[in-house]
Amino acid sequence: MRQPSVIARRVAAASVTLVVAAGAAACGPKDNDAKGAGGDSKPQKGGTLTVLNAGPQEDFDPARLYTSGGGNVPSLVFRTLTTRNRESGAAGAEVVPDLATDTGRPSKNATVWTYTLKKGLKYEDGTPITSADIKYGIERSFAAELSGGAPYLRDWLIGGADYQGPYKGKKGLDSIETPDDLTIVFHLNKPEGEFPYLATQTQFTPVPKAKDNGTKYEEHPISSGPYKVVKNENDGERITLERNTYWSAATDAERKAYPDKIDVRSGLDSSVINQRLSASQGADAAAVTTDTNLGPAELAKVTGDKALAARVGTGHFGYTNYIAFNPKVKPFDDPKVRQAIAYAVDRSSVINAAGGSSLAEAATTYLPNQKSFGYTPYDHFPAGASGNPAKAKELLKEAGHPNGITVTLTHSNDKNFETSPEIATALQDALKKAGITVKLQGLEDNDYRDKIHGVKTEPGFFLAHWGADWPSGGPFLAPIFDGRQIVKDGANFNTGFLDDKSVNGEIDAINKLTNLDEAAKRWGALDKKIGEQALTVPLFHPVYKRLYGSAVKNIVISDWTGVLDISQVAVK
Repeated sequence: MRQPSVIARRVAAASVTLVVAAGAAACGPKDNDAKGAGGDSKPQKGGTLTVLNAGPQEDFDPARLYTSGGGNVPSLVFRTLTTRNRESGAAGAEVVPDLATDTGRPSKNATVWTYTLKKGLKYEDGTPITSADIKYGIERSFAAELSGGAPYLRDWLIGGADYQGPYKGKKGLDSIETPDDLTIVFHLNKPEGEFPYLATQTQFTPVPKAKDNGTKYEEHPISSGPYKVVKNENDGERITLERNTYWSAATDAERKAYPDKIDVRSGLDSSVINQRLSASQGADAAAVTTDTNLGPAELAKVTGDKALAARVGTGHFGYTNYIAFNPKVKPFDDPKVRQAIAYAVDRSSVINAAGGSSLAEAATTYLPNQKSFGYTPYDHFPAGASGNPAKAKELLKEAGHPNGITVTLTHSNDKNFETSPEIATALQDALKKAGITVKLQGLEDNDYRDKIHGVKTEPGFFLAHWGADWPSGGPFLAPIFDGRQIVKDGANFNTGFLDDKSVNGEIDAINKLTNLDEAAKRWGALDKKIGEQALTVPLFHPVYKRLYGSAVKNIVISDWTGVLDISQVAVK
């Protein structure tokens, strides 16, 4: 997930965008299984669910969305070939069928994937959903006018790199075949065992060609899910969803669709959102947020109130905050200097700067500490909770710096408790004990992102973070450590410029595996191997704490998104 700002992103988002805006999840103050939380009565159909968000649901077109697992609000309208399992905790990190009868049937070494659609699928106008609609939905995502979605299809599909979408010519992608109305076949450039995960992205949403009006489609996309868009104001700032009467629960085992209506209100200040959810007055009693966390001060107030604490959902999304090095910049070209910094880091002070142990968990591995990612515990440069300055000084001396070094740490000025001044200052104080003088370079967020992702501008020492497009080691390790993904003219995420044939080869070998449990073990082992090079220093994984209204029932928070799944929520 390309540097999500709120989770989301993107996504995942996908989202998000998880954004989504965007890790073992549970809910409530005791972190127990959350299903049924929010009231003792059995969830009922009916009522209006209000969604209070900071960021608007912009680009509400399945081609343009970049969400994890299909997103939260989008997945109420857009069904895809596969989707995330709507269960709390680790079970929610599994991929399950959605429009398709299964998660896909691979052949030819996972370079060909075949799906069969369920019978009886219909759009909001009652017309049948066909495999040709899914093919067309994917093809329109290649159009320059509808850019923004996940980039994998362009890379994975044969002919995808040169395809310009259906508006440039009538010829579609030959690598997507639809031999009949219920069958769709994908031909890939290389083996991709995780294709079922990709098929959860909104680009796999069916779009009827006759109803496609290009960039205006987002104003009223044709629903394949339990809700349809009846109003979209100010580019996603206010979206009203009502029931799609042609949606059938018999074809959809994942979405509960309890409320009659969903009222999404965005552009709100985060403190206002939390105040309204806390008070739960009027319509706000049946309200949730999909993008706003409790901050340290707010959390302190909430935990002192048993009634409020019972309305806090706790979740973990696959996300890591870390220090990144550019080994082309001195003195970070010397592994011993990078190792010295790894030993000097005081993770306890970093976690305090991130809001405390309720909002951040210490990390010594790059992969998040969840089974689906292949989490394999390791700590190559053990610093304990508060750092090991003596070991750091020893390594600096071996590297020819007996009197220490002076370095510059680049960070964002955005108050996100991730790559922000608070984290940078905590690191500055810790490294000083090891003889490392740290000068801070704070940049406005757009300038910061441009600088750290430019091959020619990347600093030697900076704060970074990465979120998962889906819960696997693949989209976590490949963009950051696969040498073939170094982008010289554009946004580059392989910040350590690692181009190791053995690493690249192992990535290819794992991608051939269709047994995702076996693949996870291999991703974990690869993470451990890469970690020895100290190209990054993992700092912490965030924990998401979000309030929900007093009338909200059936809270489900999975390890896929780490946030409340509104497809499960009831308000009566």
